[in-house]
Amino acid sequence: QVQLVESGGGLAQAGGSLRLSCAGSGGTFSRYVMGWFRQVPGKEREFVAAISWSGDSTLYADSVKGRFTICRDNAKNTMYLQKNRLKAEDTAVYYCAARTGLRLTTRNYNYWGQGTQVTVSS
Repeated sequence: QVQLVESGGGLAQAGGSLRLSCAGSGGTFSRYVMGWFRQVPGKEREFVAAISWSGDSTLYADSVKGRFTICRDNAKNTMYLQKNRLKAEDTAVYYCAARTGLRLTTRNYNYWGQGTQVTVSS
């Protein structure tokens, strides 16, 4: 089982950039598909992006495609979400997630971090 801890959240200006990090421990990090989700109060958790074991395949929600980039450094047991050209609607709690298996999916993630708040002002 892998433990996940997000960091890098905070306040940013619309049009600006922010990078979130997710540190994994307690498992074989390179054998999990990793993903990012976000959630605002009163709404369901929303898929943002996912990345394959080796990092050579990615999947993005349409709302963030072209602005956000997911990557991972398996040697450091860390996954990242680079967020560029931020919009006010990107404001949410962002969660790191991991799933056993090989396929990139938008659901069925097994392990979750505690979340990190991102607030985008305009």
